[in-house]
Amino acid sequence: MTGWDISPFEPEGLRVAPLRPPVLPEPGRHGEDPADCDVCRARDEGIWFNDRWRLARIPGVGVPLVLMLYPRDHYDMADLPDELGAELGVLTTHIVRHVQSLPHISRAHVYRFGDGAAHLHLWFFARPEGQAQLFGSWMPVWDDLLPEYPADVADADAAAVADALVASYGGRRSAADEQRHI
Repeated sequence: MTGWDISPFEPEGLRVAPLRPPVLPEPGRHGEDPADCDVCRARDEGIWFNDRWRLARIPGVGVPLVLMLYPRDHYDMADLPDELGAELGVLTTHIVRHVQSLPHISRAHVYRFGDGAAHLHLWFFARPEGQAQLFGSWMPVWDDLLPEYPADVADADAAAVADALVASYGGRRSAADEQRHI
């Protein structure tokens, strides 16, 4: 993969780590017990909400905007009720549209990784316009390598996405977030 022109690493000198033997049983993920789930405790934090979902901005990132969508109640992908699964598809589409409507963004990448936490969370990474090196699957790696994107710009972009989501899908902005952007 380092031969791809989007790789953040030079191929010379980069070595593949040896594959370790399997660990069984696998270690538990954070929040397997909803009583110990940080995501459940933060169910009222974010930039946009409805009765079933919340959207939060992830601070301290290198790309222009990283958002995370969570169900407000404790579900993982495999146990998400069908009604919420259908909503997830429509809501994801709306979020992608609104992120990609920002004037300096070309694409919104959507990722779901389920190994670190038991509470469903979807990542939305905004790829800046013209940055072809950030195409595709290397984007989360680039995000960790880039200097921190200006928080005031990311806050304004997140507010624009939240406002557009309220208009297109419903829900509400957080009261604290609205006060910061008046």
